[in-house]
Amino acid sequence: MSSHYADSKALLDNRGYAGRTIRGKNPAELFERAVLDRITESYFWKEQCFGLNEASLCDRAIELRFVGGTYGQGKPTPFLCLALKMAQLVPDRDVVLEYLNFEEATEERSSDDERNGDQETQNGAPLCEKKGEFKYLRALAAFYIRLAWDPVEIFETLEPLLNDRRKLRRAAKEQFTLTTMDQFVDDLLNKDRMCSTSLWKLPKRSDLVDLDKLEPRISLLEGELDDLDASDGELGEGDGASDANGFTVPDRSDDGSEEDRSP
Repeated sequence: MSSHYADSKALLDNRGYAGRTIRGKNPAELFERAVLDRITESYFWKEQCFGLNEASLCDRAIELRFVGGTYGQGKPTPFLCLALKMAQLVPDRDVVLEYLNFEEATEERSSDDERNGDQETQNGAPLCEKKGEFKYLRALAAFYIRLAWDPVEIFETLEPLLNDRRKLRRAAKEQFTLTTMDQFVDDLLNKDRMCSTSLWKLPKRSDLVDLDKLEPRISLLEGELDDLDASDGELGEGDGASDANGFTVPDRSDDGSEEDRSP
């Protein structure tokens, strides 16, 4: 107990920090000082975050019911408190990836895993096509990745989550709003501030592609657009001319139905 308390105090000690770092800095520096003080003075931090490790933090995150930073009169959300605790722990990369796709193990799933083999990674990036049961745990892991990882890893890991359309509740200052997982991740990749936290500025994705650090992104709509272009081409090859609106007008000149218009 006392050793954990000492470690927690060391995280907030401005005179020096000797624990695990993120990009060479104290993890507490990822959060603004005013927000940091509100987190450490909150009931949830003192009661629910005390003594957590990587396994028990996962259990706490499963109980989350919304995302967000501060709400009401500056009260920090449990989501933000757990984000600070996760930054304090600095979990290994494999642990964070497990948070992204976490689902309860059953005999049926374990047999499927043995039959299909290990498909957690592809080209060094996690396969996020399988959706973990706990979407708020996934959102917490995505938020931590945006705070702590390198740009290439951030894009490679978070972009597959743009296929996740599940709804999320989001705490605002005066009310709760609905968003989706893909919108939440898109905001993480494009905005400079999320969940009452200033995010360090990411380099442009196009710049990373030019440096051959990332592959060009292929949109899921590309196949549908190709099919639309092919169908438009087939319509254009049909007989008859097109009117001003692009609709095909059948050619009736040789159908033998010309009426006698003589007086």
